[in-house]
Amino acid sequence: MRCQAALILSLSLLLASLPASSHRAAEPSDSRPPAAVESTQPPPPAIVIGFLGGMVRHDDAVHTEVQIARDLRRKYSEGVYVATFENRRRDAARNAILATLDTDHDGKLSANEKRNARIVLYGHSWGASAVVALARDLRNDGVPVLLTVQVDSVAKAGQNDSEIPENVVQAINFYQPDGWLHGQPQIHASDPSRTKILGNFRSQYKDVPYTCVGYPWFGRIFSQDHIKIECDMTLWNKIENLIREQLPAVQQAKQ
Repeated sequence: MRCQAALILSLSLLLASLPASSHRAAEPSDSRPPAAVESTQPPPPAIVIGFLGGMVRHDDAVHTEVQIARDLRRKYSEGVYVATFENRRRDAARNAILATLDTDHDGKLSANEKRNARIVLYGHSWGASAVVALARDLRNDGVPVLLTVQVDSVAKAGQNDSEIPENVVQAINFYQPDGWLHGQPQIHASDPSRTKILGNFRSQYKDVPYTCVGYPWFGRIFSQDHIKIECDMTLWNKIENLIREQLPAVQQAKQ
């Protein structure tokens, strides 16, 4: 009996001296992959760019292009970037667009940032030609354009304001045919499978009284009809509605 008790005590001491892992099942390791990190970058705002014709300043409130931009800013409190530019400052407009799309501020556009672009371009006269030229610049950047709007488009030397590049989803053209200065009567898509031409719409102003208040005297003398289409508020209200149709996700400010 004494020998058995000594044996039991020896076995007990031996077991007690062993590491816990030798007599306890190992806990399973967590082999699940880490959870994917979702992007916290907000989507870019919708972008609306207007170009003025002639030598008109970008902030000359006499001109309807500036009034449209002001109205859009008032109606959309957030989620939309609206700016107007002189037609000669196309590069500045492009830089503003690229900076607005660059939501992670790394100085370059990712495929996702390009894909999220919602851009509308509109303009009158030389400004309408600048619209098409800027759309072409954005095509080279790989950036899509939702809508281009041309009003009595007049091309500068070396510009082609009739062919709409394939990165544009929809395009529309308004023109008048009278006077020595009149707009491009026909636009077409470089790739009809990718761009829808909403129409080439002709307006006539020969018998319409001149009511463009605040415009320079030489415009009234030398380019009446070209100016009349710019201050045709019935037409420009339609244009503003076309622009707003491209901004369905933008929450409007309370009126």
